[in-house]
Amino acid sequence: MAFRLPVVAEPEMPAGTDVSSTGRLPRWLKRPIPKSNSNHLTDSLMEEYGLETVCDNAKCPNRMECYSQQTATFMILGNVCTRPCGFCAVSRGRPPAAPAVDEPERIAKAAERLGLKHVVITSVTRDDLPDGGADHFHNCVIAVRERTGATTEVLTPDFVHCKEALARVIEAKPTVFNHNMETVPRLYRRVRGPKSDYAWTLNMMREVKRYDAGVKTKSGLMLGLGEERGELLDALSDLREHDVDFLTLGQYLQPGDKYLPVVRYVPPEEFDELADIAKSMGFKKVASGPFVRSSYHARDMAETE
Repeated sequence: MAFRLPVVAEPEMPAGTDVSSTGRLPRWLKRPIPKSNSNHLTDSLMEEYGLETVCDNAKCPNRMECYSQQTATFMILGNVCTRPCGFCAVSRGRPPAAPAVDEPERIAKAAERLGLKHVVITSVTRDDLPDGGADHFHNCVIAVRERTGATTEVLTPDFVHCKEALARVIEAKPTVFNHNMETVPRLYRRVRGPKSDYAWTLNMMREVKRYDAGVKTKSGLMLGLGEERGELLDALSDLREHDVDFLTLGQYLQPGDKYLPVVRYVPPEEFDELADIAKSMGFKKVASGPFVRSSYHARDMAETE
């Protein structure tokens, strides 16, 4: 069941903000839909191979742009999540089936047809599986690399304190290991659900490098959930202390009435300022902006030395 929290106030907007025609959003959060048939190609391929994308399931605001560029973030292990996160539009409940054994090969074929050079693979959280789906992640990475030669990025759940599951994913040698922190410690369980653990998230990122120092690590946060400036900077410092290489910062957008409300709309210039601060902390690459999401322009980040 999703969190049902009352909206006690309209989201905070900076003084003088130019709003959209509906008056609900700042104008910087309105964007044109790309005019391209490539988005239909990507969508049809997903249907042809029976695949899910997080782009559609999570109602990502960038999905038409990414589809128009023949890119997508594959979502494995079904489309039903076992975690009741308060921000995510992916369906939650009891997953209806075991992982499909042919899914890795179907993803690899779709990636080949799309001509992808960097493939991002994420999943719903599967607490019903003993390894949280880690072996399935491993098989998907191997299948994609063997068929396409593309670099790979995994965006994983937290595997519920299971180091063996994390090790199994890293055995596949993904180019980038991504796990999103999402928010600051004070808001952590309200945003990510009662099973989430801030300290585990941080330690998991450090463990990745212990298993394989060649794997780049990446994490991201949503802004506008009620975090304070000092809390945010402390969280970024925590990520750097745990040797996280790449960072994404984006605006949280409420996907529906039953999800956590937006507390504040962060202006683009503040995202730019935060990017400069994060780079000064030592992150190798930072993507920061209202529409930035964890896999947005992921190939550009992965190619950073």
